Amino acid sequence: MSININLLKKICETPGTSGFEQPIRNLVIKEVESLCDEVTVDGMGNVVAFIKGETDKKLMVPAHMDEIGFMVKFIDEFGFIRVNPIGGFDPKTLTAQRMLIHGRKDIVGVFGSKPVHIMSPEERKKPIQIQDFYIETGYPVDQVNELITVGDPITRYQPLIEMGDCVNCKSIDNRVSVFILIEALRALKKPPVDFYAVFTVQEEVGLRGAHVAANRIQPDYCINLDTTIAFDCPGSKPEEAITHIGKGTAIKLMDSTIICDYRMVDFMKQTAEQHKITWQTEILDKGGTDVGAAQRLSIEGAICGGISIPTRNIHQSIEMAHKADIQGSIDLMIACAKDINTFDWAHR
Repeated sequence: MSININLLKKICETPGTSGFEQPIRNLVIKEVESLCDEVTVDGMGNVVAFIKGETDKKLMVPAHMDEIGFMVKFIDEFGFIRVNPIGGFDPKTLTAQRMLIHGRKDIVGVFGSKPVHIMSPEERKKPIQIQDFYIETGYPVDQVNELITVGDPITRYQPLIEMGDCVNCKSIDNRVSVFILIEALRALKKPPVDFYAVFTVQEEVGLRGAHVAANRIQPDYCINLDTTIAFDCPGSKPEEAITHIGKGTAIKLMDSTIICDYRMVDFMKQTAEQHKITWQTEILDKGGTDVGAAQRLSIEGAICGGISIPTRNIHQSIEMAHKADIQGSIDLMIACAKDINTFDWAHR
């Protein structure tokens, strides 16, 4: 595929866990400031890139730029670090992972835990918990205390690689959507409605940035960009797949925060068909997205839906998405933005 791998790599690898989005925010601003009429940053840290449309109707497109991570919770007398999670983690996926601690300077650390060789039979039977892990840095304790303090953020350390037709990295969720939204901005010169590209903060801890942005913008329409589960792997049942990698961008029907407006779903399906974009549907019964906040905080009630990117191994360091699905998501986002005023939005 012809997607801009170098830009995607830069976006995915740039740190920015929830509440500490400064590095990724600075990168986003640099990328979008020449692509829109105005760039603003609200008090919470959301980046809003605005393009004036031909009418005063408002389309808000959120893509959260925060990633899951940790915070330094405790440093013991030997320099080992205990952590508190920021966002959701499956503890078993943390074993032997490299992390990046953002202290006075960035320090590489590794997650360790009690070796299986010295576990009791009872300990071997118990699932590992986050509190069982510690991070070690290789530095003596005095240097650890000089460079790192309680409250410092920690992100995963995993560069982006191409694997066949796919990309693999930490933070595909949701940096791939940040990438998609930037690429969409590149193609929108004069949209039919006011276009608000919103790179939100703190989605992973409760859609917090989207609440602020939606309350401020008061959109008429909202199309969210986020990853979704592709459990199309060995051991899965057909009904557990949610989506399939390589089978197209996904049009959201519902998740735990929203039942998508039937008009938006119809519009997105129709638009995909007209532009010959391969698509599939998504129903995610657990897990929510920023679009839920936009729907509820618009006084008149925004017409909402979502474009979802099928992703394997979500919330791990080896998240994987297909390049064709990414390109399809870019194409659908651009087509929806350009065609949004051609649809009959009246209730029917």
